[in-house]
Amino acid sequence: MRVPLSWLREYVDVPADAAPEDVLAALVRVGFEEEDVHRFELQGPIVVGEVLEFVEEPQSNGKTIRWCQVQVAPDGELAADGGPAVHGIVCGARNFFVGDKVAVTLPGSVLPGPFPIAARKTYGHVSDGMIASAKELGLGDEHSGILRLVELGIDAPVGTDAIALLGLDDVAVEINVTPDRGYALSIRGVAREYSHATGAAFTDPGLRAWGEVQHTTDAFRSTVADLTPIRGRVGATEFVTRIVRDVDPTRPTPAWMISRLTLAGIRPLGILIDITNYVMLELGQPLHGYDLDRLQGGITVRRASAGETLETLDGKVRTLDAEDLLITDESGPIGLAGVMGGGATEMTDATRNVLIEAATFDPVSIARTARRHKLPSEASRRFERGVDPNIPFVAAQRAVDLMVAYAGGTDRREGGALLAGYEFPGIELPHGFVEGLIGVAYTREEIIGSLELIGCAVHEREGDLVAFAPSWRPDLTDKWTLAEEVARIQGYDRIPSILPTPPSGRGLTPAQQGRRRVSNALAAAGYVETPSFPFTTEEQNDLHGSASGGHLPSIKLANPLDGQTPFLRRSLVPGLLRVAHRNLSRGFTDLALFESGTVFLPAEGVLYGTPFVPPSAVRPDAGTLAALDAGIPPQPRHVAVLLTGAVVAKQPGTAAQPADVADALDAVRTIGVAAGVQIDIEQGERAALHPGRTGVLTVRGTQVGYLGELLPAVAEAADLPGRVIVAELDLDLVLSLAGDRVVAASLSGYPAATQDVSLVVGADLPAGDVRAALVEGAGDLLESARLVDDYRGTGLPDGAKSLTFALRFRAPDRTLTAAEATEAKLAGVAVAAERFGATLRE
Repeated sequence: MRVPLSWLREYVDVPADAAPEDVLAALVRVGFEEEDVHRFELQGPIVVGEVLEFVEEPQSNGKTIRWCQVQVAPDGELAADGGPAVHGIVCGARNFFVGDKVAVTLPGSVLPGPFPIAARKTYGHVSDGMIASAKELGLGDEHSGILRLVELGIDAPVGTDAIALLGLDDVAVEINVTPDRGYALSIRGVAREYSHATGAAFTDPGLRAWGEVQHTTDAFRSTVADLTPIRGRVGATEFVTRIVRDVDPTRPTPAWMISRLTLAGIRPLGILIDITNYVMLELGQPLHGYDLDRLQGGITVRRASAGETLETLDGKVRTLDAEDLLITDESGPIGLAGVMGGGATEMTDATRNVLIEAATFDPVSIARTARRHKLPSEASRRFERGVDPNIPFVAAQRAVDLMVAYAGGTDRREGGALLAGYEFPGIELPHGFVEGLIGVAYTREEIIGSLELIGCAVHEREGDLVAFAPSWRPDLTDKWTLAEEVARIQGYDRIPSILPTPPSGRGLTPAQQGRRRVSNALAAAGYVETPSFPFTTEEQNDLHGSASGGHLPSIKLANPLDGQTPFLRRSLVPGLLRVAHRNLSRGFTDLALFESGTVFLPAEGVLYGTPFVPPSAVRPDAGTLAALDAGIPPQPRHVAVLLTGAVVAKQPGTAAQPADVADALDAVRTIGVAAGVQIDIEQGERAALHPGRTGVLTVRGTQVGYLGELLPAVAEAADLPGRVIVAELDLDLVLSLAGDRVVAASLSGYPAATQDVSLVVGADLPAGDVRAALVEGAGDLLESARLVDDYRGTGLPDGAKSLTFALRFRAPDRTLTAAEATEAKLAGVAVAAERFGATLRE
């Protein structure tokens, strides 16, 4: 809400020397958020000038300019810029006449843009300033010609400061109004809140004698025919109409009104519409004006029927919903109630008689209509938050008075009204409740005074209080909201800040500790963590979420943030690919990324969701928690890495070392060390990965993940050039296989015996299988078995390879002999020979 300070001062005593920042600080104290300060971005000297004469001079480019003599100061005095009283000015507009008073920007002034004004030579003359249009001054979008002050009803002496005359010295403060405080979307509401914050005297513009605002003649028929209430509530509970006759819609909007509307963020559109907008901002009651002569019969408020359409003021034809609340006449729909009027009855320059409507509509109905048609408006913004049901009569009469004063209309006290009775039930406030909830020892007088200050009527009943909320505060519904008001008025600074004492003996769970160790280890190894949104496409889920690439069930969001990615991810890889693409597009070519996060793995044929919402006042029992858990798909936490580009940058004398599968395997081993498990790799296949460069990761025979190089086509589809290496593990599963504790191996003080063994096996046999056979056969004396060579070539049969393993033997209680080590080695060779036909290489 933007609040011009000159307007605010009409209803509350804001000190004349108060800066906008002071006003914002006061409003922040009563719970509003500071947004901005708005000014007309110009500076003088800008004065009233009178056109003495001009000469029209056609130019070679086909344009005709006027060489004008403009008096900008009284005779015998210097102008505000220190120059002569008469300035020569070149002007391209042709809508002004000799004798017109205009706004003249003298040299040294600055217009919005910023656009500094200086004397300059143009079209063969030295133009000593500029005659300004309304748009150039920041007073609207009108740029068809010069701003003639007579059109604004202004006749000021030559040389008068035009900035103050046109209200361009005003300033507006902007605050953020939360949805529960719709009353503050008005000057009336903000003035009241400023009074609460500072104690300044407040004059309520909504208080008028009933005889002043009550109609005297039922000259217009209105009907509320909401025969099918939605959610048990009718659409309109109040509908007030007033008639103003013989208006002149071509009259100028006063400069002060244009200035205030502009600062408030409303574009001036002509005197009749400007008045309805002005009253809406002033009192918080949206109004709508109809051309009375274009209405057919009376007005009926009803719900839409199937197949009905309406052309709204924005020129769009809208198909209506059965829940939409309509304003209709005998011709059909003429407006979406509380949202936007129709084009058939809008006020134009030909309007002579105006019907003003001020109503109270159901907030939920208006909100749903505005969202359904994607048609937010200043009116719907206020209606959906709730307007004061006691203000429509006052607002309608205020608009009538302004149209009489500034549009030349006549008020014959004509109109009509439909008014439902309103009840404002009392809210019980038990003794001690406010103090117990807020934590401040307020006195009874402070509580009563705070509630009365915001407009509540407070009574005592058997030691407790009963408060009746004012009509403009529909958000005050229970004792909790009343307690919040007491805290707000008394000041949030009185509420103590006390940190709770955490119970002893708690900390991170073993799983949380394990996840942190893994993330810290990857970060220490040079990987950058890149959390991403868990949304993707079904195609990406099928490609990366399964080994075969076939279709698997995925969770589809009912209301996704992005319609192109409506599914929850089955894998972390798609998110890493998007992050890699974004970084590559910004020049980062060497990437080592990782992410740890949940994936969503629904089972085939299972319907997830909860058919009930448990009460929030009590702790759910075990059965309720189990039912809620059953409605959630499995969400294990995975960890994934991605490498592309170089892992070692090019240096003098050293070539760049591109990332390959071995680097991803190093990352997997880092994860294993941090988790406290040994992760083994076997040859495998996945739809998205390169055959022959794909490995399956296992822990003690249980598959926990995979690694490999993306297929070139997959990498290209992700807009990633070169080789892309990925690895992904089920981190929850890895940590569960590690157990709660990581047990360190004991160290032997005896020396190790080392031997090598070279075995000839089939070329297609995985080295890991041969190593496993050696380890199994060698027994407990074998401490380490490491592959050091894979030879294929001369000296070996076709289709064979030689695998060399470095073996290390050690006993915990003695020094091994060479014979013992050899015996253990040959036992391992025997198992490999039996299982795979392995032979010792000569």
